[in-house]
Amino acid sequence: MPPTLLFQTLVTVTVAFTLLSSLPQLVRSHYQYSPSSSTPSSYTEWRSARATYYAAAEPGDPVGGACGYGDLEKMGYGKATAALSTVLFEKGQICGACFQVRCVEDLRWCIPGTSIIVTATNFCAPNYGFEADGGGHCNFPNAHFVLPIEAFEKIAIWKASNMPIQYRRVKCRKEGGVRFAVNGAGIFLSVLISNVAGAGDIAAVKIKGSRTGWLPMGRNWGQNWHINADLKNQPLSFELTNGDGVTLASYSVAPKDWNYGQTFEGKQFDY
Repeated sequence: MPPTLLFQTLVTVTVAFTLLSSLPQLVRSHYQYSPSSSTPSSYTEWRSARATYYAAAEPGDPVGGACGYGDLEKMGYGKATAALSTVLFEKGQICGACFQVRCVEDLRWCIPGTSIIVTATNFCAPNYGFEADGGGHCNFPNAHFVLPIEAFEKIAIWKASNMPIQYRRVKCRKEGGVRFAVNGAGIFLSVLISNVAGAGDIAAVKIKGSRTGWLPMGRNWGQNWHINADLKNQPLSFELTNGDGVTLASYSVAPKDWNYGQTFEGKQFDY
């Protein structure tokens, strides 16, 4: 699929199996929680970057950007989202992480004393037709955020366009549990993981049926994870490890009679 041009080029990804419908009734499960022993310095250190904005002039991309979340409004992310440049996107692992962003340096356009918290939901592709300091805002090694204009205008006047900002990782706060959207066909199982509190991102996933041990899943793209295994007619459990190294196991998230196209809810990371 060719890139979608917003203000910068936002990459979208095509996959064979994605859940794009509204969420059905959610099923809750039991869990175990293993606390992390340390907090990354990125949660407290402000770092320098720049930000531009886009004004949505057409319906949202049905795939939901490079993280694959689908309709961001229905998924609960709203307009508090960001597309990140290559140096920040981490090949999709950063999807779901939360950042506090504030405008700095330019007194003409900054709104004093303001900041916003946004979730990483997309990738801002580099444009090597321009130099990194001459129009290629998302080119390596630039740290760059592309924000919806609704988010941008909370920290700066829209005329500012390409603004110097500071950002830092913060803990994500979510309502309800982690959501598992199950899709696929045959023995191909694809799971979109969303609504993740705490670190927000997911570094590793394991799945377990009632007749299997824990099976590692691979990252397909963004926060879509996949495995080739016959897990039909078995309740499904999930073990997640986030970017902080915290592990959360949710047992029997999906009942024995689960089916493709359903979404289930497990427990939630602490924040």
